[in-house]
Amino acid sequence: MSDDRLSRPARPFVFPVRVYWEDTDAGGVVFYANYLKFFERARTEWLRTLGHSQERMRREAGVMFVVVHTEVKYLAPARLDDLLHVTVQVREAGKAALVIAQEAWRDGTLLAQGDIKIGCVDASTFRPRRIPAGILQETTT
Repeated sequence: MSDDRLSRPARPFVFPVRVYWEDTDAGGVVFYANYLKFFERARTEWLRTLGHSQERMRREAGVMFVVVHTEVKYLAPARLDDLLHVTVQVREAGKAALVIAQEAWRDGTLLAQGDIKIGCVDASTFRPRRIPAGILQETTT
């Protein structure tokens, strides 16, 4: 008997992001580094919907997530006033890190896609720590 959670990937979390003037260059196109900000916002809201505020994690569990590695491919430009849909989906889960697959879409067009590796660290020492079991379970189911 197979476990559907293992054989079929979970649907990605989707977070809407409006492109503002501050996100664009002089030509009205989103500055490439701002996709990392959009991805960060989506990951933060994804964790929040799972009941894990990053501030509460830091304060109560003494842990926080830090970005360890990013890899982003840019496929098409986003522009001022566009409404983007940014996705979050766990690609890999380890004891102390997650690899998150993220995409930015506009009206069915994929604009950017990337893998963001986030590590769990002790909030005071920044040394690697195991992801708390409750958080790991919630983020990978």
